[in-house]
Amino acid sequence: QVQVVESGGGLVQPGGSLRLSCAASGIIFSIVAVGWYRQAPGKQRDLVATITSGGCTNYADFVKGRFTISRDNAENMVYLQMNGLNPEDTAVYYCHLAPLFWGQGTQVTVSS
Repeated sequence: QVQVVESGGGLVQPGGSLRLSCAASGIIFSIVAVGWYRQAPGKQRDLVATITSGGCTNYADFVKGRFTISRDNAENMVYLQMNGLNPEDTAVYYCHLAPLFWGQGTQVTVSS
């Protein structure tokens, strides 16, 4: 069965950085597109960034220039490097393997 597990969340001060990791198993990882989404309390789940099987990336406007998505197909891993974090980035971050598979999420809290 397919498993998607996020890690790397935590509490960080404004202006700080975090790197989220997404580990996938049970799937031919190298051929799937992967996305990071986030959901703040009381809000809808928003797309943050995506990366295709070929490594093409796309970002939401609110993270452009601050976040970087990358993948390591040999390790079945996807990463989200987050720099310049601000309190508005506080949310649960989810990894999504197209088209159907979601992880359980990892909490990111940006606060002083």
